[in-house]
Amino acid sequence: MTSVEQVQAAWAAQRRVRLGQTALIAVALVVAVLISADLGEVDLVRLWERSDRLGNYFGRMVPRLAWETLAEDLARWYRRGDRWLRELGVTILIAIYATLFGMVLAVLGAFVAARPLAPAAWACWAMRRTFEFARTVPELVFAVLFVFSFGIGPLAGVLAIALHSMGALGKLFSEVAENADPEPIRGVRATGASWPQVMRYGALPQVAPAFLSYGLLRFEINVRAASVLGFVGAGGIGQELYTAIKSFAYTDISAIALMLIVSVTVIDVVSERLRHRLIGAASLRAAA
Repeated sequence: MTSVEQVQAAWAAQRRVRLGQTALIAVALVVAVLISADLGEVDLVRLWERSDRLGNYFGRMVPRLAWETLAEDLARWYRRGDRWLRELGVTILIAIYATLFGMVLAVLGAFVAARPLAPAAWACWAMRRTFEFARTVPELVFAVLFVFSFGIGPLAGVLAIALHSMGALGKLFSEVAENADPEPIRGVRATGASWPQVMRYGALPQVAPAFLSYGLLRFEINVRAASVLGFVGAGGIGQELYTAIKSFAYTDISAIALMLIVSVTVIDVVSERLRHRLIGAASLRAAA
């Protein structure tokens, strides 16, 4: 057998092994999906038989608009537009305050949770567990607890989202801080500065652009989260949406949903451009 034939035979044998492994993985995946569907009581037949109901539901949400009476139809569709705009503004304010509070708490804890920068091993461990708890518990659970404690209103939404944001941003911020250049930190420490001063003047200037970028990304997420928290009484446009759903006001649902989609899209576009500018400015400073 020539060397070429040996290579071809080895390649064919390796291909058969890979095909066998792929087949086993596919079979295991199918079995896992079937078991999950059974445990989750997912009835595909029922899903298919009742799929038309979903179409009917969305069909009822579409308002009747005619070109000849477009202004009147739009006015009827958004007859409560002033109230919805106020509640949408409350939702955005909830997201803004929650993001700011969450960022402040995350920045304060990030340097403690960063292993190379932590003042003590036990403090690093405790802060990491705190971040894990804050980001593991869903915002809805926090919101229910705060609504029970402080009553219905935006305060519960701000606290719930801020706590969850602290956990999510704390993990990201601590990972960024761990990758900071150690030379400026050593230089500040060599002057006899305290640990907070070393973090303030040696580490923070390096990681601030990344912190702001992640904060803007979290703000986009928090706007959507604030919309959902209204379902449990945490204030904002979510309460209006929940009321419309309960009362089967289908056109009101579509009107509120459209407002949310437009506002979130605008915020996403603006935040994305700001993040790119921050990242670009940081890259230019690093290159210089």
